[in-house]
Amino acid sequence: MEIDNFRAAEQGDANAKFVLGNKYRDGQGVSQDYEIALKWFTLAAAQGHAAAQNALGNMYYYGEGVPQEYKQAVKWYTQAAEQGYVGAQYNLGGMYEEGQGVPQDYPQAVKWYTQAAKQGDADAQTVLGNMYCKGEGLPQDFKRAVKWYTQAAEQGHADAQCILGAMYYKGEVVRQ
Repeated sequence: MEIDNFRAAEQGDANAKFVLGNKYRDGQGVSQDYEIALKWFTLAAAQGHAAAQNALGNMYYYGEGVPQEYKQAVKWYTQAAEQGYVGAQYNLGGMYEEGQGVPQDYPQAVKWYTQAAKQGDADAQTVLGNMYCKGEGLPQDFKRAVKWYTQAAEQGHADAQCILGAMYYKGEVVRQ
């Protein structure tokens, strides 16, 4: 299996390169080596592999084998997010919400969280619920907050379940 991944990667298979990047980043069946992981992820990302682009964003975000550099993380997250990669959309929303590598921009955060939430990402749905409750980057709208909390809660998201439960218990926005 490992030899097959190396052969496929050497022949240009972007997904095989991504798989090898994961193996070296995580030390799965090989010695953990961020430098080699970075090489494989970069090669796959250059071919437009969205998951590899997101993985590179994570390496720069967390400083895994590279200096922690939020602007580089944003660059890679953006490339993957624009391809519809849900994890990158969520990550990019967080970068804009926190002002990491980009100026803080709640409307941009909402844009990326919404794209991830519409694809069913429970974390993004919960964050959107929070943003609607607080009126961050959009008008305060408790009904929309409840909508997003409910979608996340139905997927088993514990924070959304807790928030929604408290709203029902207190009779805030929803009927007690």
